Amino acid sequence: MKNFILSLSLIYMLGACNNNAKVVVKWPDCKPPVCPEKKYVRILHNDTVIDNYFWLNDYFKKGPDSTAVVNYLTEENNYTDCIMAGTKDFQQNLYKEMRARIVEKDVSVPYYKNGYYYYSRQEDGEEYFKLCRKKGSLDATEEILLDIDAMAKGNAYYQLGGYDISSDNNILVFSIDEVSRRQYNIYFKNLSTGEILKDKITGTGGDPVFANDNKTIFYTSNNPKTLLSEKINKHIIGEPKDITVYEEHDKSNYISVDKSKNNAYIIITSQATLSSEVHYLDANNPHGKFKVFQPRVKDVIYFIAPTDNKFLIYTNKDAKNFKIMECSLDNTSDKNWKELVAHNPEIYIDGLEEFKDFMILSERKDGLTKFHVYNNKDKTDYYIEFDEPAYTIFNSNNVDFNAQVFNFGYTSFITPLTYYEYNIENKSKKVLKERQVLGGYDPKNYQSERIMVKSRDGVSVPLSIVYKKGFKKDGTQPLLLYAYGSYGSSSDASFSSARISLLDRGFAFAIAHIRGGSELGRQWYEDGKLLKKMNTFYDFIDAGKYLVAEKFTSEKHLYAEGGSAGGLLMGAITNLEPQLWNGVIADVPFVDVINTMLDESIPLTTNEFDEWGNPKNKDYYDYMKKYNPYENIEPKEYPNLLVITGLHDSQVQYFEPAKYVAKLRKIKKDNGKLLLLKTEMAFGHGGASGRFDYLKEVALKYAFLFGLEGITK
Repeated sequence: MKNFILSLSLIYMLGACNNNAKVVVKWPDCKPPVCPEKKYVRILHNDTVIDNYFWLNDYFKKGPDSTAVVNYLTEENNYTDCIMAGTKDFQQNLYKEMRARIVEKDVSVPYYKNGYYYYSRQEDGEEYFKLCRKKGSLDATEEILLDIDAMAKGNAYYQLGGYDISSDNNILVFSIDEVSRRQYNIYFKNLSTGEILKDKITGTGGDPVFANDNKTIFYTSNNPKTLLSEKINKHIIGEPKDITVYEEHDKSNYISVDKSKNNAYIIITSQATLSSEVHYLDANNPHGKFKVFQPRVKDVIYFIAPTDNKFLIYTNKDAKNFKIMECSLDNTSDKNWKELVAHNPEIYIDGLEEFKDFMILSERKDGLTKFHVYNNKDKTDYYIEFDEPAYTIFNSNNVDFNAQVFNFGYTSFITPLTYYEYNIENKSKKVLKERQVLGGYDPKNYQSERIMVKSRDGVSVPLSIVYKKGFKKDGTQPLLLYAYGSYGSSSDASFSSARISLLDRGFAFAIAHIRGGSELGRQWYEDGKLLKKMNTFYDFIDAGKYLVAEKFTSEKHLYAEGGSAGGLLMGAITNLEPQLWNGVIADVPFVDVINTMLDESIPLTTNEFDEWGNPKNKDYYDYMKKYNPYENIEPKEYPNLLVITGLHDSQVQYFEPAKYVAKLRKIKKDNGKLLLLKTEMAFGHGGASGRFDYLKEVALKYAFLFGLEGITK
C-alpha cells in the first residue's frame, strides 16, 4: 500500500512545475469495505421490496447493531482516506489557499436596536466570533455579550442559534446547539453582572423571544424523538415550570414564534407546504391569550406584518404568485382583508419587509430578484435596479421599524458580498461594507453568463455560468453543474472565495435553476414537486446535455453536485443518465425516499408529505418508485461518486447515504470508477460549525474533482 501512495504522490510532484498541469492519476489499490447484509422485507400496495441494508438505521434507532453501524461507517471513512491519501498534501494546500483569501480579523455591519449598536467581531485564527454591542454610538465602549470563541473550546461542534434582549437591555436570552442536530438549549445572561442565570431550557427550536415585561420569553419546544416542533411554551425567569401556550396537532406543520418588528406582538406561525395559520398576542400582555388571526384554509398561505395602525398580509389567497393585503388591527379575518398590491402572474412576490413609512417587496421576474419600494408618505413606488446578468440580493438586519433606510446585501458570481444602505428619501445607495478577498482577486478576470436552456418538454430553464476568462468552449474543459430544486428554494448566483480555486484551475461552475425551486414563480415550484418531481431531474439532465452540446464541456469532463434534496437529485440523475457525468458529489443526500417517508419517527417526515407525497397512498408510492435513488440502482456502470454525510444529521439521517453506497458497491458494474463515502462523525446536516473548518470538506471535494481531471496543483 505504501508503494501505491508513494507513486501517486510522485505523480503530483512531477506535475507541479506547470500551472494547471494535467496527468493521468492512478488511484491507490485500496480494498473497499463490504457491508453485511441482513434481509428486511417491505410489502406495500402488493409490492415486495427486499432491503438488505435496512439495519444500518440501528445507530439512529439505538438498536442492537449500533456499534456495527459505526464500525462500518469507520471502514468506509478509512477506505476514502486510503483512496485519497495521495492528495493529502494537495488538500492541505487547497485548504491553506482558500483560507488565505479570508480576512481573519473582521467586524460585521452594525445594526441599531433600542439604543444600542450590535455587531459580531472575529479575531485572527479563531473559528467563531464575539457578539458585541455599543451604547448610543459606535465610538462608545464595547461590551462583549457572548464570546463564542471561548465558549466553543473543547467542542467538535458549537452553534449559536437565535437570541434576543429584553426591552430594558439587561437580559440576554440565547440558544446553543452542541450536537449538530438543530436542537438547542436556551440560556439567560444578566448583562449588568455578566452572570449566566440558573434557568436552562432543553430541546428547543432555538428561537427565544422576549415579551415586553423583561422576564417572559416564548420559544418552540421540540419532540425529543421526531424533533418535530410541537409546542410553543412560555418561560418566566426564575420560575421552575414552563407553560404551553400553543400546541400543534397537525404533524405536517412546522411552528415557530417571533416578535413583530414594531415590538407590539408575539407571533406564532404554523406552516405546512400548502397552508399556514398565525396566532398573535399583545407583547405588553404576555399572560394574555393568543388570538387566531385567520383560521387555516386548505391551500392558503399567509404571513402577517404589523404596523402602527394595520396589519399587512402576504398571501397566496386567490393569487398563485402572492399579493399584499391589509386589514385593521381588530378585524383580522380574511373577509376584512383589502388588496394593497395586486397579484401579477408575471411577477412572484417572495418577501415583504415592513417599516413605519415604507415597505419593500422582494419580487422575482424572469428568474431574477428586484426590490420594489412602496413609499407610504408620497404614495410612490419604484424599483432598486441591478445590472449584472445573475446575482443574489437579500434583506440584511432591518430590525428598526422606524428607520428611514433599508439595508441589503448584494453578491454575484463575480462580485464579493457587499452590504448597502439605501436611503428612501433621496434614493441613494451607500456601501456599508464590501467583503474583502485577499490574495489579489480581480473580478475583471472572470466572466458570467445567463442562458435559457430548453428542457425536453419545451420549457425554458435558466442556467447561470461563471468561468475565468480564457475558458475554451471546445469541449475539453471541466465544468461543475449544481442545483437544488425542491421546497420552492431558489438557488441564485452568489460569490464564493473558495470557488476561485476551482475556476483558476480551468473549471467552469454553473447553476441550473430547475423546476422545484421558485426562480420563475410559484408555478415553477409546483411543477417540480409531488407527481411532477421528474421535471426536476429532467431539467438538470437537459441542462447538462446542453452544456455538452454547446461545448462548454464534454461527458468526460462534466461533473454534478447537490446536497440534501439536491442530493436526491444527484442520486436520480446518476441512475437516469450515468454516462453523462464523469463525477458526482452528493452532499447529505436524501436518497431513500420511500422508506424515510414511511417512517414517521424520523425527523421531518410528516412535515414533508406535501412536498413528496405519502407513499401509503398508492399513486405517490408508484411515482416515487420511478425516481427513488436507492431502489433504482441497477447493475450498470456509474460515474465516479463522492458521497458525504454526517452521523448526527437531523435532516437527512446518515443511514440513507450509507445504504445507498453499500447497495451501489454490491450491484453496480465495476468500471474502475471511484465510489467513496465520507461520514463526518462529529457533525450533522450543515457540516462543521467553524468559519474555517468547513474548508477542509471543500478541499476534499476539490481534490476529488482535480484528481479525476489530472490537475495536480
